[in-house]
Amino acid sequence: MSALATEVCVIGGGLAGASTALHLARRSVPVVLLEKGLAGAQASGVNFGGVRQNGRHLAEVPLAMRSRREIWDNLPALIGVDGEFTVTGHLRLARTEADARVLETFSAEAAKLGLATDMVRGQALRERWPWLSGVPVAGCFCPNDGHANPRLVAPAFARAARAACAEVREGEEASAIERDGAGFRVATRSGLELKARVLVNAAGAWGAGLAARFGEPVTMHTIAPQMIVTEPAPHRVAPVLGIVGGAIYLRQIARGNVIFGGGDGIADTATTRHHVVPDATIDAAAVAHELIPHLRHLMIIRVWTGIEGETDDLIPVIGASRTTPGLFHAFGFSGHGFQLGPMAGKILAELILDGATPSPIAPFAIGRFAPRS
Repeated sequence: MSALATEVCVIGGGLAGASTALHLARRSVPVVLLEKGLAGAQASGVNFGGVRQNGRHLAEVPLAMRSRREIWDNLPALIGVDGEFTVTGHLRLARTEADARVLETFSAEAAKLGLATDMVRGQALRERWPWLSGVPVAGCFCPNDGHANPRLVAPAFARAARAACAEVREGEEASAIERDGAGFRVATRSGLELKARVLVNAAGAWGAGLAARFGEPVTMHTIAPQMIVTEPAPHRVAPVLGIVGGAIYLRQIARGNVIFGGGDGIADTATTRHHVVPDATIDAAAVAHELIPHLRHLMIIRVWTGIEGETDDLIPVIGASRTTPGLFHAFGFSGHGFQLGPMAGKILAELILDGATPSPIAPFAIGRFAPRS
């Protein structure tokens, strides 16, 4: 059987992979995306849905700011839906003075990068957000952050890529990937053979395994961030909430349901199975009650989790391979890639077609994991 030929093959149909395919296709580049399940069905579609610049690793802030401007402000034009994107602000809370200093440091350093945040302390927190308990001692507020619905956004990127003439093949698991002359050969379990000049590794929790095939080890482990949703209640909690230390993150949607995350479920990349851990739900609910007392009587109606890859330094791998010409990576978003994933796809398209990107991506280079001699 002759192999299907294309310019770019993308492995993985999450936000990073689908966005790469979309931005390439919009520039008239032949691209085939292979997704072993359904596009957007793993971490990209089952996460918390935060669209934030606040509280990130400082290396991520410029990417988050560019993503906010170029992706999220233009979502309907880019993917055909607004994804329920809502600008609510993001409030990151500190429960101790030591944590408050973490917020102050971030606010000062982020300001140097052009990100404006407000520090709010003590009683001023309760005056501005009266539903808060007396536990938080300080907060850092970023007014133009917000949230969206991952179950709408993630598959919409794949649909938009297909509409832009990318070939999106779901249910196609790559079983063999190798360097073949000046390009790559990919075979799938269904018998498809594909030749491409460029290969994009956007395989999510499976990305480190693919990188290792090309001599690029990445220290990454599997996580399963656990999400919880309550019955609807009167809408009172406007901003998205986070906490220094990440014990919980919480938002209330327009329909009144409160969505929050905390702790991890259990996931197995070999079987692509994952399940929730009841104790993690109980612990996260306790923190939610501690911070927002009026939530204590709400019924939890659903709990879920997904499979994600977390790097040991908690920031993703984005950029060109250091060992293999024509190979590019975007994976390891460590549980906070919903906002960054689409921007990573645009950056990869720039690297592939222009040879450079205006975004500062050196901190995300895969070479940082290379063994030191």
